[in-house]
Amino acid sequence: MSEKELLSHYKHTGDVHTLGKLYAPYMSLLYGLCFKYLQDQEASQDAVMQIFEQLIVKLRQHEVDNFKSWLYVFARNYCLMELRKGKQKTFVDIDSHMIESELQMDAGDAEARWTEHDFERMESCLATLQTNQERCVRLFYLDQKCYKEIATVLGIDLSQVKSYIQNGKRNLKICMENKKNGK
Repeated sequence: MSEKELLSHYKHTGDVHTLGKLYAPYMSLLYGLCFKYLQDQEASQDAVMQIFEQLIVKLRQHEVDNFKSWLYVFARNYCLMELRKGKQKTFVDIDSHMIESELQMDAGDAEARWTEHDFERMESCLATLQTNQERCVRLFYLDQKCYKEIATVLGIDLSQVKSYIQNGKRNLKICMENKKNGK
């Protein structure tokens, strides 16, 4: 079947296998395009799969004459949207912040840094986190579970686990700094 025939067949039947035949020849090109924008191998691989998942719906809604051109524009727009999403988020890595703080202290100060009051403040701040953030942070840092174990225990996606931990760490740090400064 030609590309136009595959496209028409998919639009009428919704057969994902047909869409796969249509999409497969362009996967490596799309990966290259995504990598050009995202500059990250994993993010580019994820983008290629996310684009395919979005095509399942989009190709049944839109009239497409030239699949290759349409797919290029669609993929480029997808990558640009991902970049915009990334700019709206601010990530703070508590681990590196703690390491920097410890490097600035004497060895004796680093051991004495955490007092009972600090642990109480941490527990208090953990309780202020969103439920999933708190659960993921506790499982990762206190129970020392890996991302995959946490995803299994909580029944959520691996990417959600990473997001909950990252956002939970940031929120925990902000709360602890506010409590330390008396806010």
